Amino acid sequence: MQSELLRESQSRSPREDSLESSQERLRPSRSRTDCPILLSPRLVLRAPHEDDIDALAHLANNANIATMVSRMPHPYTVADAADFVRRTKTGAIGKCVYAITKADNGAFLGCCGIEPHPDGKTAELGYWLGEPHWNKGYATEAAQALTDMAFRTRDIDQIDARCRVMNVASRRVIQKCGFQFQGSGMVGSLALGGMMSVEWYRLDRKTWMSLRSWGGLR
Repeated sequence: MQSELLRESQSRSPREDSLESSQERLRPSRSRTDCPILLSPRLVLRAPHEDDIDALAHLANNANIATMVSRMPHPYTVADAADFVRRTKTGAIGKCVYAITKADNGAFLGCCGIEPHPDGKTAELGYWLGEPHWNKGYATEAAQALTDMAFRTRDIDQIDARCRVMNVASRRVIQKCGFQFQGSGMVGSLALGGMMSVEWYRLDRKTWMSLRSWGGLR
């Protein structure tokens, strides 16, 4: 959950803006056309848009979510949500950021995304769901759809995912998608105002192909 799916939109220092500009130059040039709409049995993953702003602000304004991801401010306002939608359109927050929505009624549930690393062979998976939608299998369904898309459409060797050490539910999602533990470390947390302990997991292409052929990813 450590991808930059939600980032602070205010009180950014010139140093932060300079760092972001530098990071943007390192990212491969991609457009939203490289990010197809994804369908799964219960979900539609599509680009965030203005109609999501109110639901996004409502669900994201939750310390139980913000303290589990690295770059989500708390409190989270309608202005933050509007800025998030605007920046996803310009590619400033990853290159494939998706709104997670229900297939039957279009309800906004959360966000997920896949971010290429500068090495060109690694991508990082991130996701979050609004608390009312936890423990229903939606995060696993979205993560699997996004993982499958990344390996099928991109020339990458592996996908990384990270979760806070205390986030048991996120760890289960990552493991159910076939990711293997690689190590632990510390990352900065905007909501906590300091560092937090995270675990690092990786799924390589060979393992993904084996799991697909064995029917091990559902």
